[in-house]
Amino acid sequence: MSWYDPDSARAFATVAPLVAAGDPIVDVGGGASRLVDRLLDAGLGPVDVLDLSATALAIARARLGARAAAVGWIVADVTRWTPPRAYALWHDRAAFHFLTDPADRTAYVRTLLRALRPGGHAVLSTFAEDGPGHCSGLPVARYSPDALTATIEAIAPGAFERVAASRHLHLAPGGAGQRFQTTILRRGAG
Repeated sequence: MSWYDPDSARAFATVAPLVAAGDPIVDVGGGASRLVDRLLDAGLGPVDVLDLSATALAIARARLGARAAAVGWIVADVTRWTPPRAYALWHDRAAFHFLTDPADRTAYVRTLLRALRPGGHAVLSTFAEDGPGHCSGLPVARYSPDALTATIEAIAPGAFERVAASRHLHLAPGGAGQRFQTTILRRGAG
């Protein structure tokens, strides 16, 4: 889990200004992330955390204790998931870049379209174009903000507008640096 962010401070600073109390949030690939802790601490949500790994979600649930009851815990493959509601915010830190098959990327974007309400924001963090080509033994797709925006646009023409993008160096738990990019998209009315 070299992509793991132990405190989720950067993710929280990015998403918090995009939502208000009562806005539904989904953290895609959230697993054991501490973003859910920070969102709850700030009185934001309701929050759903989606991950392929029931084990990772169990770690977060155990860490939160009684507060875990306030979170929707979803074990699912995002490319096959049916969202239970319309979200104001979709957060994905390090899930999309594992989708190297174009069919999986298409399924992901179609799920994103079903899940995100008009005017809602999608925050996608992936390895940057000069980031690692593999992670945890798996190949990844690397993106610049322009390349990520173009990928989404090719699947869902006109559905999103890019409102911000940034790059940063993530220090993996072992100390190695990994270049990431974060793109923020706003869903249009259509």
